[in-house]
Amino acid sequence: MSRPGAVERAPAAQLTLAERLQADPNDFFLPDFCQPKMVLAVVLISELLAVVFTLARPATESAFMAELGRISLFVQWLGLTGAGVLCCMRRPLAGLPVPAAALAVFGLMMVNTAVFSEAASWLGRSQAALAGDSGPFPTDRWGFLLRNEGICLIVTALLQRYFYISHQWRRQVRAEARARIHALQARMRPHFLFNTMNTIAALTRTDPARAEEAVEDLADLLRATLREAERPLRVEDEIELTRIYQRIEELRIGPRLKVSWNVEDLPRGARMPGLTLQPLLENAIYHGVEPLAEGGTVEIEGRIDGEDLVFRLTNPVASSRLAEERPGNREAVVNIRERLRLAYGERGRLDVQRDGSTYSVELRFPVEA
Repeated sequence: MSRPGAVERAPAAQLTLAERLQADPNDFFLPDFCQPKMVLAVVLISELLAVVFTLARPATESAFMAELGRISLFVQWLGLTGAGVLCCMRRPLAGLPVPAAALAVFGLMMVNTAVFSEAASWLGRSQAALAGDSGPFPTDRWGFLLRNEGICLIVTALLQRYFYISHQWRRQVRAEARARIHALQARMRPHFLFNTMNTIAALTRTDPARAEEAVEDLADLLRATLREAERPLRVEDEIELTRIYQRIEELRIGPRLKVSWNVEDLPRGARMPGLTLQPLLENAIYHGVEPLAEGGTVEIEGRIDGEDLVFRLTNPVASSRLAEERPGNREAVVNIRERLRLAYGERGRLDVQRDGSTYSVELRFPVEA
């Protein structure tokens, strides 16, 4: 039976290459040279190379700046056009095996260098033929070309090696993070599952309709918990998933549990990491409300703060240390904090605050359409 709000996705095998790259742009070992920060990096690296080449050439102090300007112009053209070629060819290159992609990059950079070296030497020869002086352009066609090709080969090899090692390191970090994410998703505390099944069994005798709803809620929750979490969910879907968990716990705990939602102002189509709110609500219930004889209210607030999306969960806690001694304490907090850091860098945060008998967790990450 299909339920509204159930979270489903296509199998990973059905995703196209473009979809996989869109889901995870780090799948290719070369960075995205279309990004402004990479263009700036190319400009800076090219200028550093120009300074090194100028220092390596014998020149008087007065001619140093002129030589630097001439070499900078040529190296910057090579660097920026090479970055433009790699930007345009990124998707075709990403579809190749790593050795083939590396060879293709070598070929593209060598051709790019050959074209501009030939153009520069042609200008030098043409100006020398017309005015008797080549000006800032070289006239040694083959020597100039071979030197530039050798430098291009060495620089390209060094940069590709650096990019590949960085890519492998990032893949290892993501694999470890993904393992922690899957551990968080796959774990469903046995006591929760057993208690839920016992509650459903009791409802089948007294309220079959509610028992059927509880089974459907449990199926939706398990489906979402066991699914892959490579792509973010819509805020609306994550809230619905958390409400499903809330309904199951309300059946088990009864009127002692109350959850107050204040998320009306959130953009429901925005994206957020999947399985983020539900573990925090589970923590709030398991470590906060459930140990209290009188129960309590979990407050969930969502808002937009500038360019950030903020969630805040607040729950009561026992004044004694009984709640803190329950097993599995704060596992989700550590896991989600690491996921936010990996996904958003310094802009993804999870802050925890304990104020007397109140425990608060605040999520903050950039708004994504």
